[in-house]
Parts: sequence; C-alpha cells; structure tokens
Amino acid sequence: MTRHEARQCAVQALYQIDLGGSSAQEAIAFVLEDKSVSDSELAYIRTLVEGTRAQLVDIDERLTRTMERWSTERVGRVELNVLRLALYELMFDKSIPAATILDEAVRLAKGFASDKSGKFVNGVLAKVLPTVRPVADAESENGGKSERE
Repeated sequence: MTRHEARQCAVQALYQIDLGGSSAQEAIAFVLEDKSVSDSELAYIRTLVEGTRAQLVDIDERLTRTMERWSTERVGRVELNVLRLALYELMFDKSIPAATILDEAVRLAKGFASDKSGKFVNGVLAKVLPTVRPVADAESENGGKSERE
C-alpha cells in the first residue's frame, strides 16, 4: 500500500466518523475490511486518523480562521476531512514536505469529489500553510522533493 492509498483510507475513516459517529477503531476496521495491510501500514493509518481526531478542535479553529466567509459546517464533508488530514500532517509530521502534503490533499479532494474541490482545498491550505510552517521551513524541506509513493 502506498502512502497515497493509506491517506485515502484515512480520509474514508475520518468521513465515516464525521457522518456516522463511529469510533476511530470501528471506522478504520470498516475501511480496511477487504484490504490486506501490513502492521506498519495499519499503524500509519491509525496515526493519521487518531491524530487528526485528537487535534480536531485546534484544526477546525485554524480552518475557520483561514476560510473567509466559510465555516466548517458549510464545507462539504469530503473536502473538510481532506483539509483536516492535511492540516494534521502539516502541523505534526515535519518529516513530510509541505508541498507533498498539499499535492496529496488536492489529489484526494479531486479523487473523492471534483476538480473544484481540489482547487478549494489547495486555496485553503496555501493560505493556512504560513501559520503552521514558517516560509523558511517550508522552502528548505527536502529541497521540495516529494516523498516516495
């Protein structure tokens, strides 16, 4: 499983939790029901889902401050959970270059929703990026190279 596929699973689990009120463990189990994953892949997905949920108040507050004339209640659930996951990674996983996180979020939004969703996600993340990663840090990360898929 690639990191992109793991993020897809994480977004699906976050979406399920958001809509259905499932626990993180239940949502992850449901998403992975027909998939074969290694222990390390499962651990990565759990980290993404549980970490995002644990930081949800801070993440949603940052998103609300960033999105002018939008609240998290007005944003589509798919886009919101893609944004939440990306913001979690930007804030708490400095080993992944910001450009990679933004690219992945746009790709996820387009894959689960539409091209317009990708543009929306890109705009919000570009605006919030300087508040969570200083410009010098974002520019120096791995020389802008993407992580291995």
